[in-house]
Amino acid sequence: MKLDHGVIGNGTLLALVNPDTGIDWLCAPRFDSPSLFARLLDEQKGGTWRFLYQKGDEKHALHGEQRYVRNTNVLVTRFEVGDDAWEQFDFMPYIQEGLGHRHPPRIVRYLRPIRGAPRLSMDLDLRPDYARMESEPRTSERGLELKAHGGMNITLHSNVPGPYLASGRAFRLDRGRYFVLDCGSSEHYMHMDEIERDLDLTIATWRRWTQSCSLPGFSDEAVLRSALCLKLHQYSETGAIIAASTTSIPEIVGEPRTWDYRFCWLRDAVFTVEALRRIGHFQEGRDFLQFVLDVADTGELQPLYGIGAERELTEMSLDHLAGFRGTKPVRIGNAAAEQLQTDLMGEVVLCLRTMLTDARVDPGKPELWMPLVERMVREARAAFHVPDLGIWEYRGAPQLHTFSRAMCWAAAHHGAAIALHFGLEDQAREWLDAANEMREEVLERGYSEEKGMFTQTFENEEADAANLLLPSIGLLRGDDPRFLATLTAYRERLVRPTGVMRYVHADDFGEPTSTFTICSFWWAEALALAGELEESIEFFERVLSHANPVGLFSEDIDPDSGELLGNFPQAYTHVGLIHAAMTIGTQLRARSGRYHAWS
Repeated sequence: MKLDHGVIGNGTLLALVNPDTGIDWLCAPRFDSPSLFARLLDEQKGGTWRFLYQKGDEKHALHGEQRYVRNTNVLVTRFEVGDDAWEQFDFMPYIQEGLGHRHPPRIVRYLRPIRGAPRLSMDLDLRPDYARMESEPRTSERGLELKAHGGMNITLHSNVPGPYLASGRAFRLDRGRYFVLDCGSSEHYMHMDEIERDLDLTIATWRRWTQSCSLPGFSDEAVLRSALCLKLHQYSETGAIIAASTTSIPEIVGEPRTWDYRFCWLRDAVFTVEALRRIGHFQEGRDFLQFVLDVADTGELQPLYGIGAERELTEMSLDHLAGFRGTKPVRIGNAAAEQLQTDLMGEVVLCLRTMLTDARVDPGKPELWMPLVERMVREARAAFHVPDLGIWEYRGAPQLHTFSRAMCWAAAHHGAAIALHFGLEDQAREWLDAANEMREEVLERGYSEEKGMFTQTFENEEADAANLLLPSIGLLRGDDPRFLATLTAYRERLVRPTGVMRYVHADDFGEPTSTFTICSFWWAEALALAGELEESIEFFERVLSHANPVGLFSEDIDPDSGELLGNFPQAYTHVGLIHAAMTIGTQLRARSGRYHAWS
């Protein structure tokens, strides 16, 4: 199986749709709930929901050409088989109503004939609770009813007769056919006019959202697709933003680098909020900051939370699933929630600064935010000399990671900017003095004169792509001689034809081989900040060529095949794409002296 899927969602659910029509991954009733369909992780037992083409008495799998309806998260797949042609719209209703949205836990599949009247059949292979539960369909008045984990009711209704759906009997696509799956009991059965209305309104709502995006004038289509993808990763009920919609797609096939990413990493979410802010969207940041306030009230910050602010995310393996391309273990939960990662405070403060000091945002009274800022700065100062497990979440011994120290500096430095913004000059002065001391130590101990580069930790002299962010967080300029030297050293050590490695030395599982795609976009952005604009653009476009057919990225790229690996779609990767494109666009405008799209 390849990661050629499109993703659909509406802030309540996320689903991955295969070009063969199969919904190969869907968790309900939340992003991090047990799966209903998991063919992605076991092609035999995982379960899927697809359509088959019937010729005579034989059923044949399909493969269509997928694309998104322009500037939306509505997926359309076109099929041509012999004299027959049709298209299939897959979407979850996302409809603006007043100041809010209607986004039920519902998948709509609408098949529309173009030519001929093909005979199709539906294969609904529901395997609830990660395929640990069987669910026999029961024919109802308008379709099927099934039971899932936790007593959840699943209903499917259609304008195809219920007995056809239950038996897999073929139907003629001689007119529009629709199939509506509700994750939860639904008393309302939709009709064709409502299907078409919801499709039109969902398209209109997504286009209204994209029309307010500020674009860089460079790789605009990729930026829009990335922004739409990021929007799907925010859980509307709480404001939490997940790292990816899947679990256990391996970083390297055949190795146990399999993790559950269906949770809210504060680090990833902060960068997501900033990427959306840079293109002009603020509501996502407001909702996420409310989530941060809520989790901060429950105790010390931890690297990640459940999307309902759960702190305990016990990690376990599902041995009954074969795994993606046979790679085990399949994990649920994530033990990284228990790790010490001291970069967190800086990232939270960075998010607060960009949101609270943006002239387009009304921050409210400082009493709402300053207690959290003061706490983050205090904890960052205390953690500056405390070893941690770092941004890459090593499972070995803690060390003094350079990037984590830099983020402790960022908490004090940017915290001072927030204090100054609110007129707290004495507070700002104290924090700036502390920040200056931390900065000097990072530059002295985090940079190796012998290697000519910033190193992963104060104790070792290994390369680490996280240090490519040092200019972005403001620690030093992109044209600082130490950073330019680091780029030269990293070009030799970390850069590959398919992208950039996080690091190349052995970790808890051996030596990594896949390139890490957000690091590739960090590299492109770092080159732009260093003035190497032509190389930056060339590298950006080379990485962009590895996107799947509908413009989506996972976490990693296999250096030999160029195929996508790692959890998918990966929010962090699309964050990196947006930041790199925005920075490159800014540099291009500065170089040409043009500041308007029509210049």
